[in-house]
Amino acid sequence: MGVHYRGSEDVTDSVGLLISILVRYPEVATINFDPARQVLKFTFIASRDLTVTEISAMKEKLMHSIEVFNMLEGKQIRVALITHQTSDHLTMIEVQRDVETLVREEIALIVQLFHQYLKKNLVTETSEPLFEEDLIIQEEIIEHMLNSVRSAAGDKYLFAFREDGRVLVFNK
Repeated sequence: MGVHYRGSEDVTDSVGLLISILVRYPEVATINFDPARQVLKFTFIASRDLTVTEISAMKEKLMHSIEVFNMLEGKQIRVALITHQTSDHLTMIEVQRDVETLVREEIALIVQLFHQYLKKNLVTETSEPLFEEDLIIQEEIIEHMLNSVRSAAGDKYLFAFREDGRVLVFNK
């Protein structure tokens, strides 16, 4: 299964993974792939300055949920970090996860937890909603690409985000 873009050239699985995650989860503002550390970095944006108490509670709940999920899956997490920064009345929260233990269901869990905590303050790309079968296809692609990225030795640090309804991917 390969991903193609304009010009029909093959796209690496790591690029395809980033594209599929952004297409499937419009709540994810940006996503980075660090091949040296084999880590995905998801950025979510709150449309207001969150208080220290709110951020602490959210980080604690996210970390606990990630740890419990992986414990139930029988996996030992290598990287699970949550950081934040505020700028211009926005709060950006970054979740870092190693691709070795990350699975599609955990990504869905993380997105759902952001919905639960931020509600209407979660910045989400507004675009045409995907049909149920399109969502299932994107989830299958994410699963396939995650498996492929685990076994591949990529060497490009990738950064992906949305702009004007398109997903853009750059290597740093």
